[in-house]
Amino acid sequence: MIPKTFKEVIDLGDGREISIETGKLAKQAHGSVVIQSGKCMLLCTVVSNYHAADVDFLPLTVDYREKFAAAGRYPGGFFKREARPSDGEVLTMRLVDRVLRPLFPKDYHSETQVMIQLMSHDETVMPDAMAGLAASAAIQLSDLPFECPISEVRVGRVDGQLIINPTFEQLAASDIDMVIGASEDSVMMVEGEMSEISEEEMVEAIKFAHEAIKVQCAAQVKLAEAVGKKDIREYDPEPEDEELKKKVYDMVYGKAYAIAKAGSSKHERGQAFSDLKEEVFAAFPEEEHDEIGGFIHKYFGKTQKEAVRNLTLDEGLRLDGRKTTDIRPIWCEVDYLPSVHGSSIFTRGETQALATVTLGTSRDANIIDMPSYEGEERFYLHYNFPPFSTGEARPIRGTSRREVGHGNLAQRALKRMVPEDCPYTVRVVSEVLESNGSSSMATVCSGTMAMMDAGVQLIKPVSGIAMGLISDAETGKYAVLSDILGDEDHLGDMDFKVTGTEDGITACQMDIKVKGLSYEILIQALKQAHDGRLHILKHLTDTIEAPRPEVKSYAPKMVTRIIPGEYIGALIGKGGEVIQELQKTTKTTIVINEDPETEEGIVEILGTDQDGIDAVLAKIDAIMFKPEVGSVYEVKVTKIIEFGAVVEYMDAPGNDVLLHISELAWERTNNVEDVLKLGDVLDVKYFGFDPRTKKEKVSRKALLPKPEGYVERPPRRDGGGNRRNNDRRGGNRDNRDRKPRNED
Repeated sequence: MIPKTFKEVIDLGDGREISIETGKLAKQAHGSVVIQSGKCMLLCTVVSNYHAADVDFLPLTVDYREKFAAAGRYPGGFFKREARPSDGEVLTMRLVDRVLRPLFPKDYHSETQVMIQLMSHDETVMPDAMAGLAASAAIQLSDLPFECPISEVRVGRVDGQLIINPTFEQLAASDIDMVIGASEDSVMMVEGEMSEISEEEMVEAIKFAHEAIKVQCAAQVKLAEAVGKKDIREYDPEPEDEELKKKVYDMVYGKAYAIAKAGSSKHERGQAFSDLKEEVFAAFPEEEHDEIGGFIHKYFGKTQKEAVRNLTLDEGLRLDGRKTTDIRPIWCEVDYLPSVHGSSIFTRGETQALATVTLGTSRDANIIDMPSYEGEERFYLHYNFPPFSTGEARPIRGTSRREVGHGNLAQRALKRMVPEDCPYTVRVVSEVLESNGSSSMATVCSGTMAMMDAGVQLIKPVSGIAMGLISDAETGKYAVLSDILGDEDHLGDMDFKVTGTEDGITACQMDIKVKGLSYEILIQALKQAHDGRLHILKHLTDTIEAPRPEVKSYAPKMVTRIIPGEYIGALIGKGGEVIQELQKTTKTTIVINEDPETEEGIVEILGTDQDGIDAVLAKIDAIMFKPEVGSVYEVKVTKIIEFGAVVEYMDAPGNDVLLHISELAWERTNNVEDVLKLGDVLDVKYFGFDPRTKKEKVSRKALLPKPEGYVERPPRRDGGGNRRNNDRRGGNRDNRDRKPRNED
């Protein structure tokens, strides 16, 4: 029986379409769709348990995977099976999760799983841009409680023209790479990188994306209506105790407001709130704690949040005593670690990041192997967030999704400022040592200084700042906060991170927790962020004004040499013997890559000793040395043999040639050592390849004056019919003993 399918098509313009189809695959899931654009196909399913989990949050899991079969490839590595998700897959999961999560009811606690799989790959289509559309469409076809459809699109700009969901080729030429997530009436998420664009250009790109998203949201509604929209499932909402809620509010609000207004440190403030909570619990009989403890905990948190927010809205004050536009105190230091290639410390308030830089060759590049993308990164950044940075003790189980996401944001902020001709592979590692507000932006700042300290010639230094928002829909009041604290992130309505140089924005990440953020507020946040960025940037450049002109003495120096492809084999040697011996004797690392277009060899030489690097360059020069016919060269005698001397070109050490005994002098030479000694330096003339001997010919006698009366005798034929030169050793014995005729 052929299943009944339903389909909606979205026109992207310029001949491209996205189709949403349901009814054919994965029908036991609570909602399933296939999204297709070109040959790219995503299967998305959603399932949510009908019984709530015993937690006070939504246990939502978004999983995005790319199947290698989708691109007709095998998984790399020893095990030929897809295993843990790649960083690229994790980043796509985060993009989708951040938009979906706020739209579920706050009291919906059933375990929910959204799974998105790349089933067919198209080399011109970027699948991550359609993952949000797939997730929302599947939810719309289910009975899950969900506020409204959403979608995500990528925006690029090529030659000033904005493009929705650009191809890989278009994105490579684009000065904007942004993913925007939104509902029909609200922008909810923005993430991307840019080439120093202005705040106005960024808002224009967001508006452009939002118009496309509205069309995609409408298509989901139309598809759900065609299928027959399911009734939203009933679930047990969280129980409430209004009387207890009022008691807790009356006990907490005033004191919480006072604690918030005290402007104390994170530790002191946390202790004060903890003591207040214990005071509230003590006001109720201990035997009731098991029954009402959960209510007390919940109502205390809500009252605390209201007090903190009202302090900012009513008095313009914040938890640490700052005004809305104030930046916390900053101190910086570079060259802190004595043995690394570059290091820096950036401390802003109670947030601290220590960054290190390691310089390497192309062999150290970060290899990316995904079905949708293969390549390598010559600049990459890793971010570590240990539990002690927040004063906690908890298990460490590998790199978290949050660490991958924050590291990626900082990497995107900095990478366009690393010059294309940087010879090194550059790895930055940020160790977050303290955290109370945007450690990712601290990472951008410390990463900038560490690279400058390492001698990486950044085009411009980059700084970053995290902005927040507290708003009240009923009164219309709002406050945009510069350099937010961790509590302000948790209690506020927006987390907006912006990075850039003095001339424009290089990256951003925004998450909105409330509906209907106006573009007026967004523009104010961007303008306020601009002022904050420049303030922070001055601290960075006061600490280190410009990149160091050279890498440190103990850091590896990198020299790149281009050689014709015909010499690659000679430099490597049989079985790699030449290059291995050269690396061993010079204490360098030598990497040879072949340019597929020009077939030239790109030789990277990395070493801490300049003499070693110079020795490698000399060897390359020697291998490529081509003497010109008729030219005179200075040579050194390296070996004496019976019929001549092996001489080495002084301009090309290691490149030698035979100087035959017959070319030592016009007079007959019976013994080479009568004319030359080991180590002698002399001039010779180069004649090219001798057609008779099929070997290179050099001559000393050609540079000497010809003796008066000298007569050149032609070679005679011996008894075997071969021509013999009477001056040549190895002729007839009588000739060797006979005095040359020109000496009579």
